[in-house]
Amino acid sequence: MAAVADHDTDRSTVAIEIVEVLDDAVRSAVERLLPQLSRSAAFDEQTLAWVVAHEATTLFVAKLEDTGDVVGALTLVMYPLPTGLRAHVDDVVVDDVVRGRGVGEALVRAALDRAVEVGARTVDLTSRPSREAAIRLYERVGFVRRDSTLFRWEPPRDVP
Repeated sequence: MAAVADHDTDRSTVAIEIVEVLDDAVRSAVERLLPQLSRSAAFDEQTLAWVVAHEATTLFVAKLEDTGDVVGALTLVMYPLPTGLRAHVDDVVVDDVVRGRGVGEALVRAALDRAVEVGARTVDLTSRPSREAAIRLYERVGFVRRDSTLFRWEPPRDVP
């Protein structure tokens, strides 16, 4: 893993790292954190390996420096468009036991730094309205609400 930055949180120092090689510690941490992100998300080791290996995605993890425990993750997706390089923050999750201590902010700031470093023109994200603390975090680090309507298409699922 490539160290990106160290951030002092309310109670300890958090190291933000980019995952370059998927190891057992990251694999088990993501498997543990995923249900805290979404009730419908199912852990898939192959998909996680694909995320780590894919050129368009960067997986960031937050580790407590005193224990080495992975306590958060964030995926930054960057893609070229005719209008320029764009980025999107997805799947931000911080372990329940350390929420409110600055871990999420450290992850988001590291992702924004990376987006600037590679020349992204914009960074977008979406968040459910019920995630009030996350929305306050995003606004605190400089995200601005857009007047937009999100559309989603899902392929039909075969129902047995």
